[in-house]
Parts: sequence; C-alpha cells; structure tokens
Amino acid sequence: MKIKVAITQMSCSSNYEENIKKATEMVEKCAKEGAKIILIQELFSNLYFCQVEDYDKFGLAEERKNSPLIKHFQEVAKKYGVVLPISFFEKSGANYFNSLVVIDADGKDLGLYRKTHIPTGQCYEEKFYFSPGDTGFKVFKTKYGKVGIGICWDQWFPETARILTLKGAEILLFPTAIGSEPVLVRDSMPHWRNTMCGHAAANIIPVLASNRVGEEKAPGSSMVFQGFSFIADQHGEVVEEMDRVEEGYRIHEFDLKEIDKERVDWGVFRDRRPECYSPLVHYSEEDE
Repeated sequence: MKIKVAITQMSCSSNYEENIKKATEMVEKCAKEGAKIILIQELFSNLYFCQVEDYDKFGLAEERKNSPLIKHFQEVAKKYGVVLPISFFEKSGANYFNSLVVIDADGKDLGLYRKTHIPTGQCYEEKFYFSPGDTGFKVFKTKYGKVGIGICWDQWFPETARILTLKGAEILLFPTAIGSEPVLVRDSMPHWRNTMCGHAAANIIPVLASNRVGEEKAPGSSMVFQGFSFIADQHGEVVEEMDRVEEGYRIHEFDLKEIDKERVDWGVFRDRRPECYSPLVHYSEEDE
C-alpha cells in the first residue's frame, strides 16, 4: 500500500486564528499534491508559551470535547480526506496536558495521546504547565495505515519508538518545538536528528518530524526555532528535509506493506530477548 505522507514547517504568532489559517493552508497544499497523512508541528495554535513560567498562559488550554481547534481540523480532514494528528494544550478537569488527537480521513476523532516525557530547563519550562501523560503510548489505526505518535521530548527515548513499533505502528510521527538550547555550547540539531534516524533504522520504520521556525520572544527570554523538519525512511536515511528558516512542506511516498515485509526479513523483533531487559526498568548496582 503506497501512501504519500507530509511534514510541514511554519512560524507561529500570538494570533490564534492566523496560526490556524496558516496551518490549514499547509494542509490544503499537501492534500492537493496527494498527501494522505499530514503532520503539523507541536502546539502550533500559539507561540511556544513554555519559554517562561506564566500562570496566565493556563488560559490557553482547551477541553478536548469543546476545542475549536480540533473541531476545525475535523472539518478540514473530512474535506480533503486526510489524516491529521493535531497537537494542543489540553485542560482535563483540574489537570493540564501536552496532548494530541488523531483525526481520521472522515473527520472522526480516533483518540487522544498525552505527552509521556515532560522536559524542564531554560526555555523549556514544560513541567510548570503539563502533568506527565497518563495514556501510555498509542498507535492509531487510520484509513491510511497505523500511526504511532510521540511528542517532541518523547523522540529522545528509544523506548518510545520501540514500544510504538511493537504495538503495530507502520509509521512514527513526532510533532515538535525545538530551538535554542541555552545550556549547550553547540548546535543540537544533528544530535536531535541522528537520534530519530536511529529509531527509524533500529525499528525498520519511517519517521516524520515537524518543527517550527522563527524567533519567539517572552518576558526576559527569546528562542530561535531550528526548523530542519524531515522524513527518514526505514533505513534511517533522510529522504526529505527542510532548512532552518523556510516555511512550507515536503512530501514522500512509502509502501507500508513492503516495509513491513522488510521488517520481518530483518528478524530484529523475532530475536528480541525481553527477559534480559529488566535492567531497563529495575536496574540497581546489585545487578552488576
């Protein structure tokens, strides 16, 4: 089954309606070129508010069932017959999450994923805003294949990609918001991308990452988002990429059935030894 998939990349502003309009136009362009699964970046409906701790920003959160953002993209997905993972700031009761819903090609909400790994640090104060995700890792069966979802910081953990593949994912999608790294003295982009390409190669599965671009400012802080959204094939090779500043999209076609056959041929899942992996969960110095 050959499927065209798309990554997108754009700058964001504090104008909710303008961000949604820009993202919608990206989806329309991708759909007209045949893309069936289209990935938009993390928390694209506003600026990346997690740069600083600000209690007023909790007012940006939306309840899933009443979210204008989700309702809008359900209509967009239905209109163009495409699958859309939509990242949003979720309010659920008294809790707040960095969440995502997957909308199928008929506009149906297929389910919710809440970001598992929550970072903290200068310019990435996510632990102030978000509770750790409680959904577990999720794979969604869409019209165009089984998609596994991770959100930004999730992408640094090999366990994320392995579990999603074990659960039957045929392609991995990572909406992200990554830019300036004040505590690092070098460009983190190659490390970031190499990590995800490793996930693709180790699990014999395509990986998509959509990032934002542009400078965003907050009181006493600023960030320049690094772009470089990309698509890696099942061998970990980058087959489509964008640069640090451009806004737009890239499309690539995969034959998911042929990739599944290749995954079987390699035998890496056949030869796994889960009984030997307990130190991943229960390591102690006594095990040495």
